[in-house]
Amino acid sequence: MITQEALDDQTLTQSEFEEYVNQVHDPAPPEIESDSVTDDFGELYRVWNGSQLLGTFYQNLEGKWVAQPCNKDERPCFETPLQAQLIIIAVNGLLVADVA
Repeated sequence: MITQEALDDQTLTQSEFEEYVNQVHDPAPPEIESDSVTDDFGELYRVWNGSQLLGTFYQNLEGKWVAQPCNKDERPCFETPLQAQLIIIAVNGLLVADVA
């Protein structure tokens, strides 16, 4: 059972992420690339920094985009594929916000 405190924390984290995404000037450094592969479950999108896999994301049956950053247990869901890609890049410390 999820407590109200956990829901409040999740809402705060989501709003902080959305604020961070809105401040982003250049969503990905030039060396960041993405591609996709098709498997039995559908399309799996991969985010790369050169030859280093940063994470993957996919669309679930509810239409949400599930981000799977490498070396993290969390699997946050987002409304758009761009948000899923940006969180993967941000978790890896490669996202630069425009402070101007």
